[in-house]
Amino acid sequence: MQKPERHTMNSNPLFTDLYQLTMLAGYFKHNLLEKQATFDLYFRRAPFGGSYAVFAGLENALDYLESLSFTDSHLEYLQSLKMFDAAFLEYLRGWKFNAKVTAIPEGRVVFPNEPLLTVTGALGEAQLVETALLNILNFQTLVATKAARCVHAANSSHSTSGYTGGSLIEFGARRAQGPNGALSAARAAFIGGAVGTSNVEAGQVFGMQVTGTHAHSWVEAFDSELEAYRAYANTFPDSATLLLDTFDTLESGLPNAILVAKELEAAGHQLRGVRLDSGDLAYLSRRIRSALDAANLGYVKIVASNDLDEHVIEAVIREGGRIDVYGVGTQLATGGGEGGGALGGVYKLVQLEDAPKMKLTADRVKSNIPGIKRVWRANTPSGEFAMDVIAIETERLETGDRVTDPTNPLRSAKIPNAMLEDIRSVVMQDGIRLSSPVSLDTLQARAREDLAKLPEGSARLLNPHVYRVSITDGLLELRSGLIAKLEAGIG
Repeated sequence: MQKPERHTMNSNPLFTDLYQLTMLAGYFKHNLLEKQATFDLYFRRAPFGGSYAVFAGLENALDYLESLSFTDSHLEYLQSLKMFDAAFLEYLRGWKFNAKVTAIPEGRVVFPNEPLLTVTGALGEAQLVETALLNILNFQTLVATKAARCVHAANSSHSTSGYTGGSLIEFGARRAQGPNGALSAARAAFIGGAVGTSNVEAGQVFGMQVTGTHAHSWVEAFDSELEAYRAYANTFPDSATLLLDTFDTLESGLPNAILVAKELEAAGHQLRGVRLDSGDLAYLSRRIRSALDAANLGYVKIVASNDLDEHVIEAVIREGGRIDVYGVGTQLATGGGEGGGALGGVYKLVQLEDAPKMKLTADRVKSNIPGIKRVWRANTPSGEFAMDVIAIETERLETGDRVTDPTNPLRSAKIPNAMLEDIRSVVMQDGIRLSSPVSLDTLQARAREDLAKLPEGSARLLNPHVYRVSITDGLLELRSGLIAKLEAGIG
């Protein structure tokens, strides 16, 4: 079992963009700091060309908000910039996050344009935390989604060889964006479905299973490959995984690994696995599986690495590969690959005091949805997700109501006969968390359960079914009215 996580993120209030502080100074000068503001955090497009994301990072974000404050050293640095006056710096000395946070639970599957997290409070509190919230939630949601896609590929792709699925290990610490990025990536990958990590610090902090083999340099450090394998197996007789491709995978690495596995058996131990880090993974894994089985070593697992992602995994399985464990590194820990690299999450002002607010641009896709809202999920009688509906907070919602695509007003539908679930709740009030952190096991199980409820085709890697996220007529009317008012003001 994973222990409840309490790893405090960097709570430095200077972990922000300068414009957050310059805006705060402006709000301070013009007596706007205490105006009640509401900001929504959401993303416009699902990453990797998919249809969904796995929401991750919320627990870390709440820890960050709860512990945030300015120290003397922070204020001395700001003073040295010669941009901020003494009165504003004194305001910052007593600054604390006292706002309300409403959010979708971490680990749930989420979709474009719906507010994942909403901050409601004094403008001076809600504005400052934008950069940190986006940093934490964008990155971890991106990595968790990548992990979910890799797990889906490993367990749902067509195989010609009787393959029954493989597991995912996060291998990306050396390619992640710094130490904190590596730790966050391991955490998020687990939520998305990884069963372990090579990152030992993540094992300590989060209670994750740590796993690993040895490098090619281990083999090169000995006079022969067989000597290297024997030494490693002697050191770790019940947990050794041998790397096969230092010299020649099939002609050298494989027969030497089989010999060492048999020597371990004679001593009452078992070789855990063999690893491939190069070459044609589908072809090599078939040959290796056949040789291991012929030697009555069916229990030995085949591990693969070598710049894997969900598309490579899918191709390996489609071509009859027999890999048991996929060690995914760079593409997972960085959220890389086509359609990845970063989640385009944004943080937009949607209400100030009693007035709904929205951004109006030439690109209407970037126009946000104004007002204080709720997010409803329609679940079919069988438990499958049917659609998500964004509504005004006080609006009544019933099946049969007509709803509209927020990116295309001409595309509408009716809410199906389904159970409507309000998927958000208040998670922080007056700057204080309302519940204790939950274990990563719980978050992973939550994601797995939601992923299983996606409509058919929604998890497909290429050209997936686009899940419907709609807005109510009331919200459409509010938005259209604001657009007309803003355009009239421009004219």
